[in-house]
Amino acid sequence: QVQLVESGGGLVQAGGSLRLSCAGSGRTVRTNAMAWFRQAPGAEREFVAAISWSSATRYYADSVKGRFTISRDSAKNTVDLQMNSLKPGDTAVYYCASRPPGRSTTGDLKYDYWGQGTQVTVSS
Repeated sequence: QVQLVESGGGLVQAGGSLRLSCAGSGRTVRTNAMAWFRQAPGAEREFVAAISWSSATRYYADSVKGRFTISRDSAKNTVDLQMNSLKPGDTAVYYCASRPPGRSTTGDLKYDYWGQGTQVTVSS
């Protein structure tokens, strides 16, 4: 069983930064592909960023490219999302996701395991 717990959300002014963290448990998490998604009120959940199990491949949605950075610490079973130059449009609940390796990081955005989410609110 894979469990994911997000932390680091909060309220920030436009132009500010936040760092989200996702802690995974379960013996297979260390080798899983990881990703972040977000869901704004009234909208569908959308992909934000993904990282392969080896960190060799990182993939970003166009809307966050150049502002967000995904990273992982396999020894600690954590994946972080550094968010800079935040905009009000980034306001959403952010979810951590995981899946076993072996699928395309850029071509396959379906994930098997999900955290409960953490709220990020960006004020103008």
